[in-house]
Amino acid sequence: MKATVVLVSVDSNSVLKGAREYKNLFSQLIGEYNLSEMVDVLETGSFGVYMDGVLVEVLPDGVFYLVKSTEDVKKIVEEHLLKGRRVSSLEVLPEKVRSTVVETEELVKETRIVLRNAGTIDPTNIREYIANDGYAALAKVLKEMKPAEVIEEIKKSGLRGRGGAGFPTGLKWEFTYKTNADQKYILCNADEGEPGTFKDRLIMEGDPHSVIEGMAIAAYAVGATKGYIYIRGEYYESIRNIQKAIDDAYEYGLLGDNILGTDFSFHLSIRLGAGAYICGEETALMESIEGKAGRPRLKPPYPPVSGLFGKPTVINNVETFANVAPIILNGAEWFKKYGTENSAGTKVFTLVGNVVKRGLVEVPMGTTVRELIYTFGGGVANGRKLKMVQTGGTAGTFIGPDKLDTPLDYDSFKNYGVSIGSGVILVVDDSHCAVDIGLNVFKFFEHESCGKCTPCREGTRVIIQTFEKLSKGTATKQDIEYLWQLAELMEKGSLCGLGQSVPVPLRSLLDNFKDEIYAHIDGKCPTGICKMETKKKKKVYTRY
Repeated sequence: MKATVVLVSVDSNSVLKGAREYKNLFSQLIGEYNLSEMVDVLETGSFGVYMDGVLVEVLPDGVFYLVKSTEDVKKIVEEHLLKGRRVSSLEVLPEKVRSTVVETEELVKETRIVLRNAGTIDPTNIREYIANDGYAALAKVLKEMKPAEVIEEIKKSGLRGRGGAGFPTGLKWEFTYKTNADQKYILCNADEGEPGTFKDRLIMEGDPHSVIEGMAIAAYAVGATKGYIYIRGEYYESIRNIQKAIDDAYEYGLLGDNILGTDFSFHLSIRLGAGAYICGEETALMESIEGKAGRPRLKPPYPPVSGLFGKPTVINNVETFANVAPIILNGAEWFKKYGTENSAGTKVFTLVGNVVKRGLVEVPMGTTVRELIYTFGGGVANGRKLKMVQTGGTAGTFIGPDKLDTPLDYDSFKNYGVSIGSGVILVVDDSHCAVDIGLNVFKFFEHESCGKCTPCREGTRVIIQTFEKLSKGTATKQDIEYLWQLAELMEKGSLCGLGQSVPVPLRSLLDNFKDEIYAHIDGKCPTGICKMETKKKKKVYTRY
């Protein structure tokens, strides 16, 4: 490696702001100033925080710059790289980029297991992944461990699915391992349709080989020989980096037949989705891969026993697979040092909405909502007051400031009524209306419902109609009572997780923000966002 390296964050967000053009300009100017033998320019994944520009890090100095124009690139090359002087006007403090810098030991620290390589390596270069212990876990299981031992290690680690459901990963693998079949499959759910969630996208863009290695280890453990990564078609950078990683893995003998000179073979390819939220549901995802309409299946049978093309199938999401290799290399007990008793390891959260530092952070399970917003997110933006937080994504819970000290893990919903879901922390300030926010959420569910089952198809419409009445000041107390009944019906009667999860945000809004909702019944919107109608007296018609 050369004496100085310029790392340019190239992810979906920064590409739209000119990241690739800036990277090319860095290379061009470095060549013009005859610095090519001393300075290298590389692309990397997201550093974890989104700013109004492209983040660049100069190593080994550890200096971050925020680039917004070609003039900024020229300043950095001419001043820092050529003359050795920092450009203070463009500099960003490291603690504003990475949350590993804290002032006291009492504060929770960011712990990067899943994001261990994101923002530090070139995701398009397999050699950099290998240089950071990449594929060492795959080599270990192929050379030293039996499939049952791999499954037992994952079970001991306490790793649970990071897609939201939290099902024990090792147990799921064991079901497939014990099912006899001539063909088994490994599927990676990279559809990620939950609004506000982009963690899987940044993992694939910043460290695609971690996903591939995790899938290959799972395939060895359960006896699968084929796998698919199901990515939504809009994830252009993810598709690009994952495909490059797959091609390189085949070239290096890490995918294909007789991997690393063993009898184990595993073939992997990408399947593109068309942006349907319902295809994040595992059985709808399999229907889509099979070329059918993406609609959920009746269960049982469950995928580990009868999944893709009727064969035993393991389905995990991107974040889950990215945890596998570190667990194999470091052991289950190491992984259990992080998190809580029933929720081991870390969780990647996305901080969005009215928060100062929007982006990605990986912290131990059990970290509180308050810590995520104020320690890592920098607090509420623009000096406004916090009104509500939606945890877990659109299908998650709305909570008020009184529940900020809730620890987020897989027991938080049962114990505190706060969901962890896909890991979204949506911060909403006091300029927003609870009814208006709810209306947007339920319109999303109505749009994404596949329409296969009546409770979901019709229930979402009724919820929207009621919230529209609330926004106009024409709803009644009976309408609210009916919403509670409808929530129970949808939870018990819907075919899949989409309809079953709609009651979660609905109930939390009705319960935690009932004063504001009942104010709308009285014809008042406390924030002034909703346009109230004057309640008209009913006309009485008489016969003549």
